[in-house]
Amino acid sequence: MTSNHSKTVWSSEEGDLRKKDETSASVNSLPPQQQTIYLHRESKGRGGKGVTLVKGLVLSEGDLITLAKKLKQACGSGGTIKDGTIEIQGEQREKIADVLRQLGYKVKIAGG
Repeated sequence: MTSNHSKTVWSSEEGDLRKKDETSASVNSLPPQQQTIYLHRESKGRGGKGVTLVKGLVLSEGDLITLAKKLKQACGSGGTIKDGTIEIQGEQREKIADVLRQLGYKVKIAGG
């Protein structure tokens, strides 16, 4: 019943049809032992306030959200996910590295 030329944008059976194409490319998570995570510190465009960036993750969206929540709780600070990178407020690289190592990830701290 649904086709790409249909003017229907929402269906009770399939939800928002406009988002259907975007979500079809899902990523499968790699086990922690097969991943090397890079921790960066950045303050550009944030009014001089630093954030810790967690890069190099190969996780599904759900796993990325779960990991971000664990890291925010461990650091006692806020954060977000942008383009597959977790941003945690403040200089938290050591704390985050400890948590990730306990979860089985290989961690490299980048920058000074």
